Amino acid sequence: MEKNVAKSEARADTAIVGPDRPSVCATLFDADQGDRVIEMTAFSAGALSDRQLLWIDLQCPADSDLRSVAASLSLPDASIIDALNGGTNPVLHNCGDYFWLRAVAVDDEPGAGFQGGVLALIAGKNLVVSIHPQPIEFIEQLRKREAARSDIGALGAASFTASLLDWHLSTYFQAVSRFEMEVERLEVDILSDQPRECLAELRSLRKAASRLRRMLAPHRVIFAGLARPDFRPTEEDRTDGHFFALQANYERAMDMVENARDLVVGSFELFSSQTALVTNESMRTLTFATVVIGMLAVIAGILGMNFETPFFKAGTVGFTVAASAMLLLAVAAILIGRKRGWL
Repeated sequence: MEKNVAKSEARADTAIVGPDRPSVCATLFDADQGDRVIEMTAFSAGALSDRQLLWIDLQCPADSDLRSVAASLSLPDASIIDALNGGTNPVLHNCGDYFWLRAVAVDDEPGAGFQGGVLALIAGKNLVVSIHPQPIEFIEQLRKREAARSDIGALGAASFTASLLDWHLSTYFQAVSRFEMEVERLEVDILSDQPRECLAELRSLRKAASRLRRMLAPHRVIFAGLARPDFRPTEEDRTDGHFFALQANYERAMDMVENARDLVVGSFELFSSQTALVTNESMRTLTFATVVIGMLAVIAGILGMNFETPFFKAGTVGFTVAASAMLLLAVAAILIGRKRGWL
């Protein structure tokens, strides 16, 4: 897993937050008065009602910003230490009033070169904090989509976390879709009239499928853990239903990733069949050429026999007639072979 996100971490070290995207964004979802972006100093976490939900998103935050937010919200020390240390393996921890987790989303990049972006989520009472060292596409989409009035404030923090994790799983569905497009493009090339060498691409796709599975499989500890009845025994049945649906969605994502590996195997079998077909075509042509040349060799052998007969003493005229006959025989054989589809 750490190898999967190595390039992501390297990009995170040099990530630059755009001028329209501060490193700390606080959004207050209010089911009664409408959603709004607020300043960090303009709220008190303890004053949030059950109809309000505060979401604080930290993108590539400075250590000072992260510690300041953690201190003002009394976030679990372990989650902050983990965020500062830059861990990459998926984890889930229950800290009583809070629970926190770390997941890896797939970067929204073209092609099948899958790289991961680390996302840490901390959920408390009416409070969710997301921390990521680099931009994550679905986070920005969610912030823009929910910029207008919505009823998200009526959700609990656990349910909103389940929603974020469902968006997180959508990055794997999108990755599988991109992977399938790459496989289809390769298969079209394999079945073309002039097939090309595809082993290198098949090898790359096989590695990409394995990488995608290695990225998703460790998340079982998160989705299975959230669905356990002893994880948050005081949560409402509605929240448990969200976690159960999330686990089912995770299993479906795993099935799709497993199917991606099978697609590569099928493409390799198609490539092997196409290669065998091309080889058979070549062998048929070589066999036909061998038969024609063998016929001419037999004729040449008969004419070269050293018997004292007038037939073998025709001189230049005999040679010309024999060579012309052999040439006509070869041309006739080629024409017959093309008509029968042997060439």
